[in-house]
Amino acid sequence: MNDNWKKIQADIGYGAQSLAVYAQNPFKSRGRHFQEPESPTRTPFQRDRDRIIHSSAFRRLKHKTQVFVYHEGDHFRTRLTHTIEVSQIARSLARALRLDEDLAECLALAHDLGHTPFGHEGEDVMHECMAPYGGFDHNAQSLRVVTHLEHRYAEFDGLNLAWETLEGLVKHNGPLVDDAGAPLGKFKNGELPFAIREYQKQQDLMLGTWPSAEAQAAAIADDIAYDAHDLDDGLRAGLFAIDDMREVPFLADILAEVDHKYPGLEETRRIHEIVRRSITRMVEDVIQEGVRNISELDPQSVEDVRSAGKCLVGFSPAMTAAEKEVKRFLFARVYRHEDVLSVRRLVARVVRDLFARLLAEPDLMPAPWDKCLENLDETSRARRVCDYIAGMTDRYAIEEHRRLFDDTPDLG
Repeated sequence: MNDNWKKIQADIGYGAQSLAVYAQNPFKSRGRHFQEPESPTRTPFQRDRDRIIHSSAFRRLKHKTQVFVYHEGDHFRTRLTHTIEVSQIARSLARALRLDEDLAECLALAHDLGHTPFGHEGEDVMHECMAPYGGFDHNAQSLRVVTHLEHRYAEFDGLNLAWETLEGLVKHNGPLVDDAGAPLGKFKNGELPFAIREYQKQQDLMLGTWPSAEAQAAAIADDIAYDAHDLDDGLRAGLFAIDDMREVPFLADILAEVDHKYPGLEETRRIHEIVRRSITRMVEDVIQEGVRNISELDPQSVEDVRSAGKCLVGFSPAMTAAEKEVKRFLFARVYRHEDVLSVRRLVARVVRDLFARLLAEPDLMPAPWDKCLENLDETSRARRVCDYIAGMTDRYAIEEHRRLFDDTPDLG
């Protein structure tokens, strides 16, 4: 252990220390849109976590694609297993940096609730279909799920989550607008997604500031889990060989370390050693960089984090460059592999067909989606159809296509 790590370990939490002054204090939450009595046994963020886990949208993640469609095997990641893995990494980061673990966990558990069936292909096609009606964004759809589409409680739609949970869900990648209110990032030169614009009218989520450090931890945890586990699934699917990873210096270094320590190790264990070391190096890098950024800024409150003007919990410049190389490798070897693309083309047709048919004949949707359609204009009907399809699992989307069409793609 080097001296730098000894110094860092004197500062980080391990769960035994109290929250840092820059952490989001659950007892200073801005509250919920709909007033409710507080729980006598749970903090607001623990309560949010429980509401997310018990939601219908969370259960459906079990049968939503990560990269490989459900029929391709039982051991590949789904949205649910990915979400659990992100949650574990987010909690580890939050614990080390003395943040509120429950809020970080909430945001990790909720971050993919708005994803369509069939992974990013489903999202891309849904955005294409919804282009004339305001587009589609899975992050904004997650907000729509937890504020509108979940129908569980007697007194309100949605889950009525705490302000800090909604803020982190919307802004986990940073501010959405500049000081003048103009959209930033991928929304630059356009407008914010429908769900965010609509909810902002009800409750101001401070779209021009950075979110809490807990939200930043959940966001970088998503990147770490994605990279490591798509490497794992890609290897297990035979889309590339272990030796192909030598073209990425970050991975080549890990591979050399594993082979030196465990010569002749069987393939499955070799893969696991590579993946777990990838996660460990990235997590430790984020902790070191977080400690450095926090020491430099010396934030005395969560509001200091929001007004810092930059992300405090993320990769170092060196790891940022390394992670980009990993992603470049994954795009070439996994996401653009012909075996993956061939399935993506088939599932794209399923989503397009469903949207076109249901927009033309929305009464074909089952209850309660088929109610009050005569009162909706075309844009509102399109949003209703979009909400219905986005909530589908892979399996249900295929079943609905079979119900409505004579020729459904064979994914097997």
